[in-house]
Amino acid sequence: MIYTLTLNPSVDYIMELDSFQKGGLNRSEKESAFPGGKGINVSRVLHVLNVESVALGFAGGFTGEYIKQFLNKEKIKTEFVEVEEASRINVKVKSDDETEINGSGPSIREAHIQQLLQQISSLTEEDMIVLAGSIPGSVPRSFYQEIAEQCKEQGTKVIIDAEKNLIQPVLSLNPFLIKPNHHELGEMFDVKIESVDDAVHYGKKLKDYGVENVMVSMAEKGALLLTGKEVLYSSVPRGELQSSVGAGDSTVAGFLAGLSRGWSIEDAFRLGTSAGSATAYSIGLCSSEKVESLFEKIQITKK
Repeated sequence: MIYTLTLNPSVDYIMELDSFQKGGLNRSEKESAFPGGKGINVSRVLHVLNVESVALGFAGGFTGEYIKQFLNKEKIKTEFVEVEEASRINVKVKSDDETEINGSGPSIREAHIQQLLQQISSLTEEDMIVLAGSIPGSVPRSFYQEIAEQCKEQGTKVIIDAEKNLIQPVLSLNPFLIKPNHHELGEMFDVKIESVDDAVHYGKKLKDYGVENVMVSMAEKGALLLTGKEVLYSSVPRGELQSSVGAGDSTVAGFLAGLSRGWSIEDAFRLGTSAGSATAYSIGLCSSEKVESLFEKIQITKK
């Protein structure tokens, strides 16, 4: 089973306006609300690709209930730890430009943390867990490291997609997959990644720490997968960029979906790239039809 972890999920409330007047009364033309968070995005795209997952994390209050009900309606299983305070609301105002106001989220107590660790302790070597996104201020910054240490003892595969200071303590624990974009990869080595060759060079350095697989997304320049002694390069199919939000999460979901189906690494990588591209070329997350339409257009070559 694939488990996804979102420590600070949100209700993303999107308001669309013809124009926005600061300090005045504004009326939206359209509103929508979706559960937000990188791990939740991975679970939602896995569902689109007909692969089951379990969404873990912390949720509370009426917003936490909304998140769980929304996912359950999509037939996504949830096992969130219940907290006392309400899960956060992130407001996105779309007009001539886009303004975001993100909530800070509920306080997480030690008892909540221990309950989540107890859930994770039941995972086995047959399972994978995706650690995605930031860590709330009330949770120790070493929490991903603690989870990775526990998973290493259990044989559970760890996939991590997070910022530099959360990834670095996990590198020596032999995670199954790290997925930085080229900006994040550069930040890890205090350099600027300007070419595919740069990304290959520093991706190999990342693997030297003990990471089993490294996937680097490079926007319109394509993507790389460093696995074993091979380096695979994926082209990006043509399309009109709608939003990059969720594209990286979709790439992770597509890759894991391919592996769960027993596909080759190469085909799983192609599915990851097609899912990421399909989300980038869509409003919201990808559809299965969009992923399928792009799959055969992607070329995988060895570097």
